Amino acid sequence: MDKTSCKFCTLKSSAAKKLTDSELETMSSNCAEVHFKAGDTIIIQDALSTNVAYIKSGLVKIHIRGPIKEKIMKIAKAPTYLCLPSTFGDKVNHFSATALEKTTVCFIDVTTFKNFIYQNGDFAYQIITDMSKGELLNFHSLINNAQKQNIGRVADAILFFATEIYNSTTFTLPISRQDLGDLLGITRESASRILTDFHNEKILQIEGKKITILNEPLLTQISEKG
Repeated sequence: MDKTSCKFCTLKSSAAKKLTDSELETMSSNCAEVHFKAGDTIIIQDALSTNVAYIKSGLVKIHIRGPIKEKIMKIAKAPTYLCLPSTFGDKVNHFSATALEKTTVCFIDVTTFKNFIYQNGDFAYQIITDMSKGELLNFHSLINNAQKQNIGRVADAILFFATEIYNSTTFTLPISRQDLGDLLGITRESASRILTDFHNEKILQIEGKKITILNEPLLTQISEKG
């Protein structure tokens, strides 16, 4: 756990950039930077929520324990806040967060964070904007999963990792086939079979967890038509 100077941080959130020097000093005094390795638990569901978590670098999966099993809700890439609606909506965490790779998180005292919202309108507006964008992305994700067949969902996921996470047509899938199925709401077997079909049809080249997109136009067409 490290203490850090928020004023000189080059990875500040768009909201933190609206804070005054004095407010940034206050944040520094009420913030701790913690480093996690892949597989480490960052946030535990049902634990008391006393901090706002900001992913400074790295990649995180957000998952919720349901009555039968866990459900992966989304993959979050730095820099971003982790599930602010849950943080403000209750005193306990409604989700868990696990690092998928080496990840650095800033934990900000929730009372301090709320004071910035009360006192700094520009900061508050930026937080609302970020939460609204996140909500819209959730809407699109829900409708895609509801209306697309399994093959379209898998194509969506591969394009998401390529364009939104790694910005490359070659990448190492950061989650297991089981997690991929959980993320898409399909079985591990279905996810594995579709990936194998994509490989055999030369849409993808798959070597273990390493994936290379060979035919992006066709993969995009499959994603769009579902």
